[in-house]
Amino acid sequence: MSERIVHDVLIRPVISEKSVAATERSNYTFAVARDANKFQIKAAVEAEFKVDVLGVRVLSVKPKQKRRGRKQMGTVAGWRKAIVTIAPGQKIELFEAV
Repeated sequence: MSERIVHDVLIRPVISEKSVAATERSNYTFAVARDANKFQIKAAVEAEFKVDVLGVRVLSVKPKQKRRGRKQMGTVAGWRKAIVTIAPGQKIELFEAV
């Protein structure tokens, strides 16, 4: 990658029931940096996991209000996630352990 390091773009994999079920269709979900674009995400996934990326979908998860104690309200920060589609027959081993 040119300017950004791979670890600055990909923050963590998103492990949920929905995202693990999507891995059967070669869709993998990652939390990504807020300022990363689709080209940077594609390059980071290809460099880190040695797979061919066919498509990237990006969406922002809105911040949520959460209760902390009885009366005190707090906010869970918003974040950005990317759903990456890889070529058929390829796998990312990070998700296979779940």
